[in-house]
Amino acid sequence: MQCLLLTVGDNKFQYLDTGEKEYLKRLKHYCPTHIESVKSVKMTSGRTSKTILKDEADFIRKRIKPNDYVVALDQSGHMMDSDDFARTICHWEFQGIQRMVFLIGGPLGLDDTLVKEANFVLSLSKMTFMHEMVRLIFLEQFYRAWTILRGEKYHR
Repeated sequence: MQCLLLTVGDNKFQYLDTGEKEYLKRLKHYCPTHIESVKSVKMTSGRTSKTILKDEADFIRKRIKPNDYVVALDQSGHMMDSDDFARTICHWEFQGIQRMVFLIGGPLGLDDTLVKEANFVLSLSKMTFMHEMVRLIFLEQFYRAWTILRGEKYHR
């Protein structure tokens, strides 16, 4: 199985980038994972949030392949603890999913239609985090899930 973390906009914070690189390195052992970013649409006068989200969703859809299993990260999604997330990943792996694509929106989140099209919607918290931080939080939890599945010490 492979994993793509598909995000809107680039990470502008060096300290978060350092953490992302560390978890991407650790994840190579379990599940080849990489990050791709699509263009973040600028908020300019005359553009509504709705049109910005739609444009960003169009950029995202161009990167999704027909057989991808798409997981949208959104506050409206399923909340689970780390053990539940590990079991869910195990279930997806046993289903024979070849590539999982996790979607992280920009400052405005993800377009509602994109969330509805996803195979699964996951919430990391009821709290709102800046989108750059969500990338690192997700990678840590994804790594933690794999260590749980392998019975390794990291998660304890």
